[in-house]
Amino acid sequence: MYFDFSGYSDMAIGLGKIFGFEYKENFNYPYISRSATEFWRRWHISLGSFFRDYVYIPLGGNRKNEFLNLMIVWFLTGIWHGASWNFVVLGLYFGILIYVEKKMLGRILEKLPRIVSHCYLLVVVIIGWTFFYFTNMNEAFAYLKVLFGFANQSFASTELTIIITNNIFWIVIAILLCTPLIKVMGEKVCKGAVHKSCLIIGNVMILILCTAVLVSESYNPFLYFRF
Repeated sequence: MYFDFSGYSDMAIGLGKIFGFEYKENFNYPYISRSATEFWRRWHISLGSFFRDYVYIPLGGNRKNEFLNLMIVWFLTGIWHGASWNFVVLGLYFGILIYVEKKMLGRILEKLPRIVSHCYLLVVVIIGWTFFYFTNMNEAFAYLKVLFGFANQSFASTELTIIITNNIFWIVIAILLCTPLIKVMGEKVCKGAVHKSCLIIGNVMILILCTAVLVSESYNPFLYFRF
């Protein structure tokens, strides 16, 4: 989901530059976050900024009816993704979670070791994405039962092992690209004009690599194709 959505957001930014328009970044390494609140400041920034400026603040923001204002914003955020109950649940799930973080949990997460709060973020986001992916609520809850080990199934299957083994290179690359590590290292090693050259060469290499992978795969439309 991240590479899919962030990828075509970057395509929109690049196409905008071609025609003389400047668009802001829409994603800022959301998976390095330590809370759901921080995650949504880094994920789909344009949508979050719109609802904050044109819905949340006009309703009163943090000054009055904070919980109601948050629920309205996140209900609309869910509906924005699609007219289905799973999206309503998705929005309200994150709305309640962010409210709890604002009132109590956020202070606890700040005091915990970074690795602990980061693992918390990954768990709550994966639960949220379950409601994003499954439009059928029964399927969503059945998936959550499997996810948390309540479905009497083995920890891993032969099929899963094969998929991970065949794609381990891409999994490692994906994990690295979810963090600013490669970007920071590149900026330290390459500076000035050399940095620009490295970016061009790197982008061309990625384009060739992605094209080669697409050619070898069957038709696979991007995840947001259904919205």
